[in-house]
Amino acid sequence: MNLHSTLSKEMDTLISTEDFLNFFTIPYDEDVVKVKRLHILQRFHDYVRHNDNDMPDTAEEQYIWLQQWLTQAYDDFVVSDAITEKVFRVFRMTPRAEGGSNTFVPLEEIFQ
Repeated sequence: MNLHSTLSKEMDTLISTEDFLNFFTIPYDEDVVKVKRLHILQRFHDYVRHNDNDMPDTAEEQYIWLQQWLTQAYDDFVVSDAITEKVFRVFRMTPRAEGGSNTFVPLEEIFQ
């Protein structure tokens, strides 16, 4: 992903989910963000990573492109919840043959 240098510098200052939503001028419900902040940013990251071949070249177009993905990530959690969306691997339980489920995540897969 080749983020335009101007946009990259501006985004480097963003820390919280609220910072990202404000930067991209996305209206949000504080109660939604308070509970689902990490899920929203992870989903945003996933959308950008999986679609980075479609990223435009100019800073203005990239801003709009990123804004659309963050809006989608936020909207995903307005109408759903973390368990349903299964953003983090820990929510993707696999049934074990002897019963119960397994939430083990190998160390090498933690940051994928």
